[in-house]
Amino acid sequence: MLQIVGTRRGFKMSRSKQRSWPSEASRTRHDHAINILSYHTCGCLLPRAPGFRMSLKRLASFSTTELSDALVKLGVKAFFLPGITQRTAGRICAPAYTVQMAMQSDPAPKLENHFVDEAPQGSVVVIDVPPQAYNAVWGGLMSAGALARGAVGVVVNGRCRDLAESRELGFPVFASGTSTLGNSPFTKPIASNVPLVVNTPNSDFPAVTINPGDLIAADEDGVVCIPKDLVDEVVEQAARGKAIDELCMKDISAGLGVKATFAKYRGT
Repeated sequence: MLQIVGTRRGFKMSRSKQRSWPSEASRTRHDHAINILSYHTCGCLLPRAPGFRMSLKRLASFSTTELSDALVKLGVKAFFLPGITQRTAGRICAPAYTVQMAMQSDPAPKLENHFVDEAPQGSVVVIDVPPQAYNAVWGGLMSAGALARGAVGVVVNGRCRDLAESRELGFPVFASGTSTLGNSPFTKPIASNVPLVVNTPNSDFPAVTINPGDLIAADEDGVVCIPKDLVDEVVEQAARGKAIDELCMKDISAGLGVKATFAKYRGT
């Protein structure tokens, strides 16, 4: 399987086998890990063309702030997931495997299989939770199960728990809150690999639609969703923006004023 393997110095292409359970040493180096972006996803959600793969590799080289600036320039209105923050160390850039949660009182039936057991290798698990739920829908055992299947992280529009266990495993967790309460008997998963509409309560930010296979980028600055059909455009725009910012940083560090530097390179 062809993968992009993340390291502290960047990303490289490699051939790898099915991801095995991490060694004790690797689990204690979670703060040094940048996770992988893989192309093996259930249902072949992503194109396998070499050019698209290279675009994904380039996408993974940008920070969430650089990607956000690019998406704004491209006129995308809804992509930032406000309120969801990094809970354990790690960076994610991978296709979304989506899960919809509901309250136990919802008439929709619970999924027959556990959604973690269905997580595709190389995916990031993205979970949307009803805003009235105060329990966690993700914990240490789920991190262990997802890691064993090759998932690279989880993004929860809701609460998580057992952060010490996820941290020990080196599994990146992003969530909008924490809780001591577990999933049962409060909430249940009712659908997977479906579009999610992520709303932010008490916010003017528009709802973000996350489709299976959309690219999720997450780091210490936050979480953004890149529509899979816009990857090439986002990469090109982000590259232009990053080059300009590097010039700005050089001049500002040399003593040129911020206003003068912005006028010089950004035209503002």
